[in-house]
Amino acid sequence: MRIAYAVPGPMSKGPMGAAEVTRREKLLNSWAFEGTQVEVRDVPTGPASIESAYEEALSIPPTLDLLMRLEDEGFDAAIIGCFGDPGLEAARELVSMPVVGPCESSMLLAATLGHKFSVLTLFDSLIAGQEYLAVKAGVREKLASVRATGIPVLELMTDIKATKSRLVEVSTQCVEQDRADSVIFGCMTMSFLDMADEISASVGVPFLNAGKAALKQAETLVSMGLSHSKTAFATPPKVSDGQTVADLKVG
Repeated sequence: MRIAYAVPGPMSKGPMGAAEVTRREKLLNSWAFEGTQVEVRDVPTGPASIESAYEEALSIPPTLDLLMRLEDEGFDAAIIGCFGDPGLEAARELVSMPVVGPCESSMLLAATLGHKFSVLTLFDSLIAGQEYLAVKAGVREKLASVRATGIPVLELMTDIKATKSRLVEVSTQCVEQDRADSVIFGCMTMSFLDMADEISASVGVPFLNAGKAALKQAETLVSMGLSHSKTAFATPPKVSDGQTVADLKVG
């Protein structure tokens, strides 16, 4: 099966560069089952990192264009490569292949691992939004907490030792103070640090790599011949009537 990991930002042109795109693609393929091919694609324009609802909104139009091209290229499924799942519902309206969001995937999985789970995010300003994502996923009552690390996306990889120390510190608070039974990395760059096993061993509860959770859901859906329901994510009426997405744009 062919699965695309769609980065909703121009990562290859930004501070992380093309080398990070290549690194993530290698990691995804190392996590994949035998016979799965994963390709990472980024969009040509948009925010260098997504740390607000505004930046998420900016990222959605080019990401939708990319996802439609990926389906035309014959990919079996796609992952939206941002923990906020920007444009997930709209993407499911526009394509038939499974489109998976890391947040939704990891929250649904975490809900099966214990009574409560927590999410590690970047800043306090993102906490309410990630609580709402738990509502959308239908697991709000299982969310123990969302706690911020205070480390920006583009600085998570600057000092890996300091980042790991901070992740352990905040995760311990989630477990000891909020009674979380598992913890999710609420940022894709956190997930691609690939240290879930190390931090789990330090803190004593399961840690979920959101990128890996999304990949495994995508593989499962493709292997079972399943995709999102079109009664839930109906094709836009104008598109059903023969208009293209480009036709919907004015000006």
